[in-house]
Amino acid sequence: MADWIEHLTDEDLAFVKRFVLASGSLKDVAKAYGISYPTVRLRLDRLIQKIKICDSQQVTSDFERVLRLQYAEGKLDMNTLKTLLAAHRAELEDHHEVSERRSESRTV
Repeated sequence: MADWIEHLTDEDLAFVKRFVLASGSLKDVAKAYGISYPTVRLRLDRLIQKIKICDSQQVTSDFERVLRLQYAEGKLDMNTLKTLLAAHRAELEDHHEVSERRSESRTV
């Protein structure tokens, strides 16, 4: 099974099921949920974004994937996402530099 599906919530999977059973009609999905078409469209757009994030080869760590999924779900704003990703990358770079120095000192 595809890895991306493991990152979907039960709510996401229920939405996918309802979407498929409605033959892809967002209008029918909106009616079934009792919500507006734009709300269903937003939900589908977020789900598409989550799947793309999970399939992305550019996302290199589980931490980054979690952050990006939280953003896709609307749980993080863009500024917070950027701040956390920058801090994560800086920490990874620092860790890499420390590891390189330790490795060099062992070989000398």
